[in-house]
This record gives sequence, structure tokens and C-alpha cells, in this order.
Amino acid sequence: MSKLDNSKKRSADQPKGINDILEEQLATSISEYERSNKRLFISALSAGLEIGFSIFLMGTLFTLFHGQVSSEFLHVLISFAYPIGFIFVIIGRSELFTEHTTLAVLPVLNKTISIKSLFILWAVILTGNLIGGYIFGTFLVYFAPAIGVISNEAFAHLAHKVIDFPLPLILISAVVAGWLMGLLSWLVASSQETISRLFMIVLVTSTIGIGGLHHSIVGSIEVFAGLLIDPTIGIMDYVSFEATSILGNAIGGVFFVGILKYGQRRRF
Repeated sequence: MSKLDNSKKRSADQPKGINDILEEQLATSISEYERSNKRLFISALSAGLEIGFSIFLMGTLFTLFHGQVSSEFLHVLISFAYPIGFIFVIIGRSELFTEHTTLAVLPVLNKTISIKSLFILWAVILTGNLIGGYIFGTFLVYFAPAIGVISNEAFAHLAHKVIDFPLPLILISAVVAGWLMGLLSWLVASSQETISRLFMIVLVTSTIGIGGLHHSIVGSIEVFAGLLIDPTIGIMDYVSFEATSILGNAIGGVFFVGILKYGQRRRF
């Protein structure tokens, strides 16, 4: 093996430095700003649909095992179903709002992109995610019980699991979830291989699931589906939950990851 080959091998084996990850994240983020809003919206709509498979799998497992195992074991089992939608979205390169809370703010901190452009990007991606979630949630509520895959009780359980808290607690929980999603974006960028990226996605998102933390896009589908089938859930329950979780996710991703990681960069 030549010296050049050895050098390449050592480079591939070495972990990426923080500046390498930051440069990669900046390049990825700027490329998203350069895409048309129509293309961003379609990708975000796709992400909203794809992440719904987390609710599909969680609801199916609840229906199968509720009353058969302890509530604690059922909670852990459902939590390990949580990552499936994120795997589809992140490996499939669809646009998810909670990834972009960190990713999209980096060019703003670098003074490459304006704050106005940041808010436009967030609005397009968030709108696409939510609409995709509404479509998937509506389909799921009317399709899954009809074929006996998911019970109405499962939809109600998943919805109440995220809304039955005071709003200040939901905000704090959403901040932590946004922090974790920002870290996930950073960890995925630092990973060299698809297997490593899959491991990071499962590790972080199952932590969100087991911890019962509030994710604005998954939670939107959970509460929207509950709204459609449970008369005890009203439209204001959905609106207050969603607004609070969006705010919390944004704060967690922007401050705890975007700003702090950017502050560690090496200046030239």
C-alpha cells in the first residue's frame, strides 16, 4: 500500500473536527437556502408524511400489547418504535423543521444569510411538515381502525400522553427535545457511514420517546389524530400544544446547539 493510500486511510479513520462538521453543516444549510420554496415545501411535505410512520408503529404496538404487558414495558416498547419515521426522513434527506432549527441558523450566525431568509425557510418547512402530518393523521385515523391495526384507544392514549401537562412543562420538555434534535443533526454530520448515522438516529430519537419529550412534528400528528377521534380533545388543546412545542423546539435547537457549537469554531 502506498503512502498516499495510507494517508487516505488514516484520514477516513479519524473523527471529523468541529470545524469540519461546521463547514459541512454550513454548506448543507446554504444549499437549502438556494433551493426554491416550492422544492423545499415538497420535501417538507414528504417529511411530514414519512414521520407519520412513527405514530403508525407506536399505535400498532399499543393496540397489540396494551393489557398484555406492564405499562412500563409498553412505554419502553413504544418508545423504540419512535425512531422509524426519523430514519425515513433523515436518511431519505427530507426536510424536517426540528433539524433546521439548528442547521438553518448557522449561516445567519456566519452573516451569510439574513434573519428574514431564516424565518421564510422555517415557515416553508414547518408548513410542509404540518400539512404532511395532517394528511397522514387523517388517513391513519380512518384507515387503521377499519382494518383492525390500530384502535381508537391507541390514538387517544398517544394524544393525551403529550397534552396532559401544564404549558410551561411542555415548553421545557420541547426545549430539551429541540436540543436533542439539534445534537442529532450535528452527530449525523460527524458520522462517516450510514450504519453510524442509523445508530445515532435511533439513540437520540428513542431517548426523546422514552423521556416523553415533546417534538412539534410527531406531537402534531399524535394530537391531531386524537382530536379527530376523541371528543375530550379540543382544537385549542391542539393549538396551545403545537405553538408551545414549536417555540420550545426552536429555542433548544438554536441556542443549545446552533449558537454554542458555532461558538466553538476555530477562527482563522
